[in-house]
Amino acid sequence: ARQSRRLPSALITTPESLTLLLTRADAQVALSTLKMVVVDEWHELIGNKRGVQLQLALARLRRWNPQLIVWGISATLGNQEHAQQVLIGDGGVTVQGKTAKQLLVDTLLPPSIERFPWAGHMGLRMLPQVVAEVDSSASCLVFTNTRAQSEIWYQALLEARPDWAGLIALHHGSLAREVRDWVERALKDGALKAVVCTSSLDLGVDFLPVERVLQIGSPKGVARLMQRAGRSGHAPGRPSRVTLVPTHSLE
Repeated sequence: ARQSRRLPSALITTPESLTLLLTRADAQVALSTLKMVVVDEWHELIGNKRGVQLQLALARLRRWNPQLIVWGISATLGNQEHAQQVLIGDGGVTVQGKTAKQLLVDTLLPPSIERFPWAGHMGLRMLPQVVAEVDSSASCLVFTNTRAQSEIWYQALLEARPDWAGLIALHHGSLAREVRDWVERALKDGALKAVVCTSSLDLGVDFLPVERVLQIGSPKGVARLMQRAGRSGHAPGRPSRVTLVPTHSLE
């Protein structure tokens, strides 16, 4: 209620909340002094319904204030020109860092490909190899594509290494906010050896202790793989490392 009476100097919001804000009767007056909109992780929005919703909201804001400045921020854009055109239109300027980021990509192969299954998405046949990779790392993220898969892998790792209880954790969107906050703090403090997670950790706080990323199964897109790889080695001069773990022979 207090924020409704007096908007803050800087508002962190989402496409959905911004759309609701624009439906207020006094929205045009309340936002008359808006100078800039910054869209973080633009690659996560471009080409989907939330991105279209944001574009419509920006169109209304620009109609109210033609001088509005819009920034789009991303580290994993495939087509920068298209992304800039969609968000800003003509006359935009690209600001790009000159420091090259080293990316190390490798694949964890099964002992015998001939005996590897042709279907499935859990990938538990690779459990011994994943355990060995986690054991050799100080801190890592194990990404899965679904919440069910993350829970199964978390339990499998604990059963394989009971001594890791308290050193590995689970993170996905269905967990209580308090649990997710605890996991993120512990990961940031370097108190966890591994976190099995979903896209819930694709974005957000940087975790400097994380040395590497393991991706269980196909990440369903190059941009998503690059984003997840960038969660490791998140410091100047440190390489990002991602290890791909196939779940069936076709991968």
